Amino acid sequence: MREITEMGKCAREASRVCALLDGAKKNEALLAAAEELEQNTELILSANAADVLAARERGVNEIMIDRLSLTKARICAMANGLRQVAELKDPVGELISMERRPNGLEIASRRVPLGVIGMIYESRPNVTADAFGLCFKAGNAVILKGGSDAIRSNIAIANLLRAALGRCGLTEDILQIVEEVSRETTTKLMCLNKYIDVLIPRGGAGLIRAVKENSTVPVIETGTGNCHIYVDESADVEMALSIIDNAKTSRLSVCNACESLVVHEKIAREFLPLLYARLDAKGITMRADEKAREVCKGMEPAQEEDFFKEYLDRLISIKVVSSIGEAIEHINLHNTGHSEAIITKDYPNAMRFLNEIDAAAVYVNASTRFTDGEEFGFGAEIGISTQKLHARGPMGLKALTTTKYIVFGNGQIRE
Repeated sequence: MREITEMGKCAREASRVCALLDGAKKNEALLAAAEELEQNTELILSANAADVLAARERGVNEIMIDRLSLTKARICAMANGLRQVAELKDPVGELISMERRPNGLEIASRRVPLGVIGMIYESRPNVTADAFGLCFKAGNAVILKGGSDAIRSNIAIANLLRAALGRCGLTEDILQIVEEVSRETTTKLMCLNKYIDVLIPRGGAGLIRAVKENSTVPVIETGTGNCHIYVDESADVEMALSIIDNAKTSRLSVCNACESLVVHEKIAREFLPLLYARLDAKGITMRADEKAREVCKGMEPAQEEDFFKEYLDRLISIKVVSSIGEAIEHINLHNTGHSEAIITKDYPNAMRFLNEIDAAAVYVNASTRFTDGEEFGFGAEIGISTQKLHARGPMGLKALTTTKYIVFGNGQIRE
């Protein structure tokens, strides 16, 4: 097992090779990787079963177990994800702009790889394959550091992906996985700014905060989703119920799930009892302010901290407001910059919400669950960026590249 600094050196060398690969060679390796995963499904499932057993012995709840668990169908989806990435247009080398200056210089901007990407993530072992596929197609080498709960699964998957690279005549160091799970190793990885160009954390709020506060490598913040849905006074009630049901209950453990509701007081008496019946039937606990509890006694009282939480559980917060302005203020104060939605028939209110809400994705009359690279037409994503520099929202292939200016002259000198 390599020491972390040695991994960085090897990744830097591999990145120079990877940056020069043409699209056909990258696609060949991606298809080989997909085949390798499918042919070794039982090996992956065996490793994953050991991770799941260990998690259950530690008392991990079933929602988190679901994030950790692999099945034949999920492994097939991982393989198909790599095939989908192979079908995407290669962003490397794309000419973004070209201009001829008055002095005769021709200045062009071209898309190039970032170089070496480090990724620290939790729970979901499918991220190992997804991250490799996207980083590699964008011409980058990648160092992956998964959570201890999925370590056996991640190592098994990574070894198969590395084997596919070797089969295609490429250096296996294009992908490296950190097998040591100690905090000390994680800290070293976060300080490997000599070799890593960007670090992407993907997981809970604690992980993302720790990386932001301790990394000397530039960080792209992803993930945490305290996503709101605001039910405006003119909302179609059935539409609102359907959208909230989908956004909250279709999958509890994802960052684009709805965690907080804001409801206009003029629709609250009609809407909240119907909402309570619908969500209570699905086992959702509602933590609400006093105005909401006056309408629905079965709701639990909310504390201020409830309005800030990404629950990833059968819980949701509810706030009743007297105006769209109050709704916007509440959401901008408590959100994480991920995805926010308004349900309304009022066009001016819809436009005001779109213009004033500060988030990566803002919806009118649609579920927040659509914030996803595939749903946005990017084919796949490395994560959802909730910051404003470099990339924001679902990060596809182009977000894993940067630009280079190339300048053609014929002897010009600057006066």
